[in-house]
Amino acid sequence: MRIELLALRPATYVPHGLHGADTDWAETNCATDMWIEVLHAWGHDPVAGLAFTVATDFDGEQWAMFTYPEEDLRVLYGIEVREMNVWRPLVDHICDHLLLGHLVAVDVDAWFLPDTAGVTYRTAHQKTTVAVQMIDRAERRMGYFHNAGYAELVGDDFDGVLRLGTYADPLHDALPPFAMLIRPTAGAGHGSSRAGDRAVTETVLDRLAVHLERRPVGNPVSRLAKRVAEDLPELAARGMDAFHRYAFGTFRHLGANGELAAAFTDWLAGRTAVDRHAMERAAASFRAVSSGAKAAEFVLARAARGRPIDLDAAVAPVAEAWDAAVSLLSEQFGRRSPG
Repeated sequence: MRIELLALRPATYVPHGLHGADTDWAETNCATDMWIEVLHAWGHDPVAGLAFTVATDFDGEQWAMFTYPEEDLRVLYGIEVREMNVWRPLVDHICDHLLLGHLVAVDVDAWFLPDTAGVTYRTAHQKTTVAVQMIDRAERRMGYFHNAGYAELVGDDFDGVLRLGTYADPLHDALPPFAMLIRPTAGAGHGSSRAGDRAVTETVLDRLAVHLERRPVGNPVSRLAKRVAEDLPELAARGMDAFHRYAFGTFRHLGANGELAAAFTDWLAGRTAVDRHAMERAAASFRAVSSGAKAAEFVLARAARGRPIDLDAAVAPVAEAWDAAVSLLSEQFGRRSPG
């Protein structure tokens, strides 16, 4: 029996514009990309929930793995997220929750995900997060949100992701996967974040005030640059394979965060009575963070090949753009009392 929440097909699914071909970063990270498409498919506007991007920080080693906070999902979209107790085969939990109207987000091995062909599919083992919205046990087929869209897997990949058949653990000594249920709250309905809804805008502004209060002390881009400079000798010694993994947690995350923040700033400018020129400057500054981080990634690639670089020249404008953008948003919205 096929159990599905939405009648989606990979061939006809249209991803959200945040994953469009004209973006600097077609993908951000697995959790954020998953949420963008889950919200989009449920009829919500994922851009409205991007206030958290103004508070993302450098954690001392990497740019933080940013995503939609659970509280923001609850108050803005009426979605609750709960960790699941996986005490029996995962496929049983998925079937039960889909029948209850819940999505199931689960950490899986990208080795078995056909949408990653040419990257990790059947070539590399890598943890990633998918949101399951369809399952057919008889056909051994599963539909899931992952990265920049919606996909299906079947047959051996079904068994591999769910640890069935030849991939079952006969000794029962493997750790259960981390899984979460995604549940619309009673009365939330789909599309509760429609553009033009003043109540939604007020809620967004309340969340923005909260995140502005939590924004990093000092300039996180400058702190990131300092750590990258310290890591350059080791990066050059490790070569290009290490570069791709290192860049993902540094400049790729920084750039993707900046691009999402720019989209959010544009959303605010169209729905609030604020200084339009200030908002345009803030959005432009966030876009400068995005494009500057992409340029810095290319500079970092030169360092990984053992070539001399001027890291400060590449990153200093990005740090200035970050400060300018966040300061402008704080001036416009930072004095609101969080709701």
